Amino acid sequence: MSEFLAAVYPWTKSLHVISVIAWMAGLFYLPRLFVYHVEAVGTGSAADGLFQTMERKLYGVIMNPAMGATWLFGLVLVFTPGVVDWAAGWPWVKAAGVLGMTWFHLWLGRRRRDFAAGTNRLPGRRYRIMNEVPTLLMVVIVVAVIVRF
Repeated sequence: MSEFLAAVYPWTKSLHVISVIAWMAGLFYLPRLFVYHVEAVGTGSAADGLFQTMERKLYGVIMNPAMGATWLFGLVLVFTPGVVDWAAGWPWVKAAGVLGMTWFHLWLGRRRRDFAAGTNRLPGRRYRIMNEVPTLLMVVIVVAVIVRF
């Protein structure tokens, strides 16, 4: 099995990076949609329905599969011999960052359901602030993986 994983390593790494890019795009965009939804759209209006459709499709059709693929290919990389040195600090920092991204993804899903139920209570400013979370986590993850401290 380890020979197979080593042989497909370039493909696994490529698919992991592609999945991360798709996931990150959604993590950046959905909070911005929430900002515009809160600040420019009345509950029950035609625009409210349009925003809810965009948010639901972004989350369900793009973000959920991208997160799943990111985790899948990331775990395959973890089990590929010679890729991860668990004695170093960087894999633990990356793992914490990925768990943070996953928490943020799930938080966005809860907020999306709030919009769908008409129970959103957060202002646009809160979504603007939360929009910085994936950027900070991305910086931590990229530095950990590239610098490998």
